[in-house]
Amino acid sequence: MFKFKFIFNFRLAIIGLAFCGLSSCSKHAYLFTSFHEPATDGLRLLYSYDAYHWTDLNKTFLKPTVGTQKVMRDPSIVQGPDGIFHLVWTCSWKGDKGFGYASSKDLINWSEQKFIPVMESEPKTVNVWAPEIFYDEENRQYVMIWASTIPSRFAKGVEEEDNNHRMYAITTKDFITFSQPRLFLDPGFSVIDAVIVKRATKDYVLVLKDNTRPNRNLKVAFGKEALGPYENVSATFSPKLTEGPTVVKVKNNWLIYFDAYGQKTYSAYKTADFKSFKDVTSEVSVPEGHKHGTIIKIKRKVIEGLNGK
Repeated sequence: MFKFKFIFNFRLAIIGLAFCGLSSCSKHAYLFTSFHEPATDGLRLLYSYDAYHWTDLNKTFLKPTVGTQKVMRDPSIVQGPDGIFHLVWTCSWKGDKGFGYASSKDLINWSEQKFIPVMESEPKTVNVWAPEIFYDEENRQYVMIWASTIPSRFAKGVEEEDNNHRMYAITTKDFITFSQPRLFLDPGFSVIDAVIVKRATKDYVLVLKDNTRPNRNLKVAFGKEALGPYENVSATFSPKLTEGPTVVKVKNNWLIYFDAYGQKTYSAYKTADFKSFKDVTSEVSVPEGHKHGTIIKIKRKVIEGLNGK
């Protein structure tokens, strides 16, 4: 009798896996923040059960109300240890000295939006672009990095003074009080769209865009702390005219998604060590219209809630 029950239950398990699919039976899923041009409608979300094939939830979840232009570009999200989601975004092309912020427990009901004036102490700031938010477990704080241009602050290089970006950072534990902004990365060239990746304790990677006119492609750098310093900037691993990277770990590899706008496609590269990279664009599917966002791993029930199940 025991043998019969074992065989019967084993067969049921196999049938169950075949019915729901190995990936979709997982208790976890992946969320990809997004926006569509012209960026006035607000936050869009994609989801996936394998981090390769993405589905658009096909609606907006948060309409931007802060900033001069009141747009939502480059939405970046993180889920804190308390389960709260924190979202930051670019709210104007130029003129603003800060970015937008809101939080949510379920991605449906959101807090009042705030404008965080991170560069108000620098009156010549041209822009505040593509803020990325990261939870620093080792120091129990949130780190936000972004690109800004302050004319004549750095060696001009090949860029015009109003397009010579460097990366800046602030930290917070409660989104009420913030550190003073600090220079986060000056690699000796105009840089935007940087994202922090934690591989292990005291082992971080920074994926960044070299925004100089001859290049406009992606590189990596390495550091021992979330706030850097980041060193040993690599040669590029992406084609020209690429931007907006985000990184997600899948099993033993990392997937780096980015907007290959020069090729008019959304691409993905796979790496195990951030030294060698494989183009896996043909293996992923990203809905048309999707733009620069952040991928995080979440509980499957969050997606079910967004789908109204």
